[in-house]
Amino acid sequence: MSDKVVYLSSQWRDEVAKRLKSELSPEKMKFITTSVAFNYINCPQGKDRYLYFKCEEGSITEVIVDEGDPPKAEFTITGNYDLFAQITQGIIKSHRALMSGKLRLKGNMVKALKLASLADRLNNIMAQVPTIY
Repeated sequence: MSDKVVYLSSQWRDEVAKRLKSELSPEKMKFITTSVAFNYINCPQGKDRYLYFKCEEGSITEVIVDEGDPPKAEFTITGNYDLFAQITQGIIKSHRALMSGKLRLKGNMVKALKLASLADRLNNIMAQVPTIY
């Protein structure tokens, strides 16, 4: 893939889903079953968006990008588009962003912090997608 795709577009989502499913084994994801919705506020397009992941027994089963309310998730994390873009690019680590107070978390904070290293694995793969932010 040589052309850049727009961050949070359907093309970006499709490429992310393809890469996550091919590059993350259930072992690498510690056979976890969880779901997380990232609520993006202050998006450049003027509408709030979300990125939703579902993982079952370590396999990524759903990747959704859309506007409006996300599906119900074990964790819901809300923050500015710019901060999430930096996390996705690997500029800021998930743990640091969560502890900075710039993100709002709904869900078990202790479990979320334990899962931050797995979120960084997702971000490392997403950072490889040629993207226009």
